[in-house]
Amino acid sequence: MSKKTNTLLFILGGTVFNILITVLSFLLLLLIYGKFIYQYLSGTSSAWVLPIIFVASIVISFLVYRFAIRVIMKKVDMEKYFDPIFKTRKGARKY
Repeated sequence: MSKKTNTLLFILGGTVFNILITVLSFLLLLLIYGKFIYQYLSGTSSAWVLPIIFVASIVISFLVYRFAIRVIMKKVDMEKYFDPIFKTRKGARKY
């Protein structure tokens, strides 16, 4: 396989992994809320729980994805198998 193909597959796999982690963490947080917290909150305060769970699941997926990428980068020589996503233009100024 070429580096471009590897890069495309890596990005697609990472995206699927990130979405999967987001959905799983959302469902897990929703389950925890339903089992342990729901009975203690009033109806008006329960309306805020769904957006909070959604944002928390996005944060959790970001942290898990970042951790997974760091582990992969330590184990795999990225330059050997993948093309850079963003290339600097010739003559572009570096600040």
